[in-house]
Amino acid sequence: MPPFLRTFGTIALLLATIGCQTGSDQTARDGAAGAGAATSSPAAPARGPAAVDAARMMAAGSEPANWPTHGGTYYEQHYSTLDQINDGNIGKLELAWYYDLDTNRGQEAMPLVVDGVMYTTSAWSKLFAIDAATGKEIWKYDPEVIGGKAVHACCDVVNRGAALWNGKVFFGTIDGRLIAVDAKTGKPAWQAVTVDQKQAYTITGAPRVVKGKVIIGNSGAEYGVRGYVSAYDAETGKLIWRFYTVPGNPANGPDGAASDDAMANIAAKTWFGQWWKYGGGGTVWDAIVYDPDLDQLYLGVGNGSPWNHQIRSDGKGDNLFTSSIVAVNPDTGKYIWHYQETPGESWDFTATQPIILADLNIGGRPRKVLMQAPKNGFFYVIDRITGKLVSAEKFANVNWAEKIDLKTGRPVEYPEARYNGVGTFMQPAGIGAHAWHPMAFSPKTGLVYIPAMEVPLTYSPDAHFRFRPGRWNTGINFGTPWTGKVVDPEGKPLTGAAGTSSTETPAGGSLLAWNPVTQKEAWRIRFDHPWNGGALATAGNLVFQGNSSGQFVAYRADSGQKLWSFDAQAPIVAGASSYSVGGQQYVAVMVGYGGSMGIASPLPGKQIVPPNGRVIAFRIGGGAKLPPYTPELRGAAQPPAETFSPAMVAQGAVHYAENCRVCHAGVILPDLRRSGVLADKEAWQEVVIGGVLEPRGMVSFRDYLTPAQAESIRAYVAGEARSLQAEQRTGRAQ
Repeated sequence: MPPFLRTFGTIALLLATIGCQTGSDQTARDGAAGAGAATSSPAAPARGPAAVDAARMMAAGSEPANWPTHGGTYYEQHYSTLDQINDGNIGKLELAWYYDLDTNRGQEAMPLVVDGVMYTTSAWSKLFAIDAATGKEIWKYDPEVIGGKAVHACCDVVNRGAALWNGKVFFGTIDGRLIAVDAKTGKPAWQAVTVDQKQAYTITGAPRVVKGKVIIGNSGAEYGVRGYVSAYDAETGKLIWRFYTVPGNPANGPDGAASDDAMANIAAKTWFGQWWKYGGGGTVWDAIVYDPDLDQLYLGVGNGSPWNHQIRSDGKGDNLFTSSIVAVNPDTGKYIWHYQETPGESWDFTATQPIILADLNIGGRPRKVLMQAPKNGFFYVIDRITGKLVSAEKFANVNWAEKIDLKTGRPVEYPEARYNGVGTFMQPAGIGAHAWHPMAFSPKTGLVYIPAMEVPLTYSPDAHFRFRPGRWNTGINFGTPWTGKVVDPEGKPLTGAAGTSSTETPAGGSLLAWNPVTQKEAWRIRFDHPWNGGALATAGNLVFQGNSSGQFVAYRADSGQKLWSFDAQAPIVAGASSYSVGGQQYVAVMVGYGGSMGIASPLPGKQIVPPNGRVIAFRIGGGAKLPPYTPELRGAAQPPAETFSPAMVAQGAVHYAENCRVCHAGVILPDLRRSGVLADKEAWQEVVIGGVLEPRGMVSFRDYLTPAQAESIRAYVAGEARSLQAEQRTGRAQ
């Protein structure tokens, strides 16, 4: 066969089997229609589709049949007052319907429901309207995102959901657009490009709508961008205000933005060096919460860029507003107050994790507070009126700080945590003690339910750091979080901050019930794997959570007793929502493993091709069944016939670590050891340098690698493939 035909055939095969499978839309529709759906249909709504306005949102708690916004209401407590499904009849809970999706990438959205219609998003920024009682598709909208932007998505091409307002559905896309879609027809009404698409910005978070304004943030701090939040008119898509979270280049002067005064008078003096060359970071990629009591908008701000504070800001300054909660005026975007959780953060300790609003009785008096369990391992209770710290205690293993000083609001750090010139074993690390997964608050039990994690990691400064726009820029060398056997580059064991031993520390996760008033643990359910789903609490004394084992589970909210579980056939990382149609309460959740853990780390013992995602919904006596599932094993190793010099393999190992490992080490994207392209030099160059698979997310690396360096990566992967092949032949690996 001529070489060009062989190359074309290999690439065509890869297109058919690459991890970003598209699947069959018709198959998805047919599967949903035949899912044994509930017989009841939603009554004709009194209003048009997505008839959500300010009055209805303010009173969302009095309409428990609906779930009109992220977290259920503006307070984002992830709590339903419905109690038809409860701890007494949970054993009768059954699948009501399922809706198949067309990709096996991560599913992180929380379904919204208004007047019997569900609106949700999937990976690759697709939007769906579904009959909430039957699972029948009403319409779907594919924005046809720029596939190459996947390379700028640190944590998979995920999307965490939509927002509703005045007959429109709003959602962000991985390529940085905010789109408004007509809720009745599924046709686009307007779109706004919210970022410079030539830079490494992405959007994965759900927008919020407040007083007729759509609020959206963005992602990309690791890749060298500057964070900000924007507000757009919900009817026209016109930009109303923008708030930058970190200062820009001083030589450029003010931005002409709502944040100008805060940047000049508060933030700028906390930065040093030439941070703007690295973007600065501070992206608001998840938590955006409106306070209807105080008319304030809270922004959860992310990490600095690069992570390493020594590189980013000469090791000096608090670097506001990174790792902070910032309150702004929702009408103007003007600064009100801020609280910084991790000053001068240097570990990817973001404050973008979910924020819950509540009124708590603390110290004998009612307090309007917000609660957050961020990556750094402390549970914060903050006064919403003043932004002052009320309390903060460790909810996970923490060795970077002794405590949070309640007088100053600042952490009392252990000096070793700064890893200046040496390696430090960190608990928690960049994955966090808690990530984006929704936590829930039950007013009935007074407990917050946190999907907590233990993923230790070793940090040491990268002496050879060079800034690469559009690629990961941490300024850190990392040890492995999985074995816990942490050593420095010379192979010597490392000592953690505060003398913590680093010899054997396994990763794991838990569902943690936390009392925010006493700041103490009430109960905890432990898991072997850290990456588990978000929590939903209900008035039926229940907490629902999916997990990485593919189980959707209900626990007693007061005690943690496991009451019920359902085999979803694939891991669940999203949070659930609850609603009612025709007098029947439902609980719905999206199924599909992914995100940062799915991209970068394998499920223990799993060597299967992840199945496509689903939306699944339950009710008492639902009666539906999922179709039988047979896991598809990953393919055999495909080493090439060529041999390569040890020097070339060693060089390839370095380039693989810098460019490939973060995406191809997990179970979501292709295992390069098993790729049919590996054995074909020309095909390998067409993919890595030529960018032939860019529409599927695999962009050209010509800006980062020479053809010779790309070939050295093939040499390294070839050796890994031969090792895998030997293990497969002896039965020691799949």
